[in-house]
Amino acid sequence: MSKKNFVIAIDGFSSCGKSTVAKALAKQLNFVFVDSGAMYRAVTLYVQRHNIALDDEDAIHKALDEIHIDFIPNPDKTQILLNGEDVSDAIRTMEVSDYVSEVSAIKSVRKAMVHQQQQLGKKRDIVMDGRDIGTTVFPEAALKIFMTASPQIRAERRYAELTAKGELVTMEEVKENLSHRDHIDSTREESPLRQAEDAIVLDNSDLNQEEQLAFVLDIVKQRLNKI
Repeated sequence: MSKKNFVIAIDGFSSCGKSTVAKALAKQLNFVFVDSGAMYRAVTLYVQRHNIALDDEDAIHKALDEIHIDFIPNPDKTQILLNGEDVSDAIRTMEVSDYVSEVSAIKSVRKAMVHQQQQLGKKRDIVMDGRDIGTTVFPEAALKIFMTASPQIRAERRYAELTAKGELVTMEEVKENLSHRDHIDSTREESPLRQAEDAIVLDNSDLNQEEQLAFVLDIVKQRLNKI
């Protein structure tokens, strides 16, 4: 990693607020925010739309050559483009959530996305959130944060997010989805979700967004002062 690039890696379980903190942090620091999870969701959406079987390695590999993902920063939110189409909302549905962990576990998908993520980190200072950012994508990141929260809190947050968008889901469905994703993310062979040895843990079960941001900003300032 180049000395001029300050990379902040934020890893953790689903629905523990990684993207919310990462976005706010990037805005405060004038860094680029990269939502790695959105990249895997975009791949999942593409696979679903084209009815590609997850065990069809050749079809998956071919699809990856046809998938182009871009991030367009806006004042309100970052747009996610899949082959030029804004899929920011389409990738957040429960249908995509049900399969994104399976797609993310595919070795060829993981390698392709990790390569794209590493290229983004070479361009300028970034804040990237995901599952394996501090362990696989940027093992030498200037700062690594591992976020977590209680299963109940995470389920409540995810349920509120989905229902606010008009999705008809039950709390039980959300809990089952999160549990399923946790299992796959933590046990997959390729880049499993785990806490980096030098990561700072942030359990935000009882913290609001302002308190979480303040916690991380304080650590960032300490690190920047040492450069």
